[in-house]
Amino acid sequence: MTAPSSIRRIGILTGGGDCPGLNAVIRAVAKTAIYEYGIECYGIRDGFVGLIENRINPLSLMDVSGILTRGGTILGTNNKASPRKYAVGTNARGEPIFEDVTARCLKHIRAHKLDAIIVIGGDGTMSAASVFVEQGVNVIGVPKTIDNDIVGTEITFGFLTAVATATEALDRLHSTADSHHRVMVCEVMGRNAGWIALTSGVASGSDVILLPEIPFDMDHLCAFLDERMHGAGFAIIVVAEGARQDGGEQVVRMIDPTSPDPIRLGGVGNFVATEVQKRTGIDTRTTVLGHVQRGGSPIAADRILATYFGHHAIQVLMAGGRNRMVVRQNNTLSDVELLFAANKQRLVPLDHPLIGAARAMRTSFADGVKISAERPSPSVVV
Repeated sequence: MTAPSSIRRIGILTGGGDCPGLNAVIRAVAKTAIYEYGIECYGIRDGFVGLIENRINPLSLMDVSGILTRGGTILGTNNKASPRKYAVGTNARGEPIFEDVTARCLKHIRAHKLDAIIVIGGDGTMSAASVFVEQGVNVIGVPKTIDNDIVGTEITFGFLTAVATATEALDRLHSTADSHHRVMVCEVMGRNAGWIALTSGVASGSDVILLPEIPFDMDHLCAFLDERMHGAGFAIIVVAEGARQDGGEQVVRMIDPTSPDPIRLGGVGNFVATEVQKRTGIDTRTTVLGHVQRGGSPIAADRILATYFGHHAIQVLMAGGRNRMVVRQNNTLSDVELLFAANKQRLVPLDHPLIGAARAMRTSFADGVKISAERPSPSVVV
């Protein structure tokens, strides 16, 4: 089978944070394109930096062989560069100077005769790619994030591997918490969406789950822990990095002015542990998983999902799709408008069945609710 004359050469780009399963997508895209349609593939290095600085090279079958099980991305990635806002230096006050380098990117796309670009990334990457859509470049998106928060798809690859990693860590914390009669706090990723904390918390049988979607009350939390310690003698708390107190703000670790997305969260786990020990006198310790959740080989389920997504991206392209993003809806592969997912996040609904199941088993969300409540809420934030 050969490609239509309009599609002879494509670029492949991975943007944003690294994620288990990226190489599986690259492999599926390249092998399907080359074997099924005779399309030439080019790898764009280090995310949008590759387009900006012309780091674009041919991608052969040898390049994508043996990478299915590898973590990270063979193309490299970057979550600090955007074509519309690219840091090119600093002024006299040490502040970053930004430029719109879209024209430079378009020049490099034309120079390499790329008929379409497969962009693998999250909502930020899709948003950054919108500038090329506006300029007539055909962009096919593949949703990627361990946070599982991209609007339009019910699941993203990398999420299940991150959950497995977090669950294993929480399982290990159980034994040391029990032995020392402590409260152990484990901070996991999840800036605005608490899918990792919720899923790993339920999977590990954690006693408290703190989500960005459900502001927590420290008085409720400490009262629950006091009661728990008089019974079991230990407790496990899993907290998403974006969780916050009711009426409070998220804990910010740093601000990077050179990044299009400058706020870096982190530290809520230590805040919770410090407050719990101060208020209750219970020996409390913190573990922050951080980038451990992103690393390592993808589990089998993520390899399969990534392969499906990569293959389907080429199928959508060759069926005449323009500026689409592949998704899974109701366990079926489909596609939506690329910009449908831009600048949005799929949050955990307050009436999600897993929250109800957790509450029924007396897992606390530190909001004073002890049983499942019917409280529908929007699952998308703009």
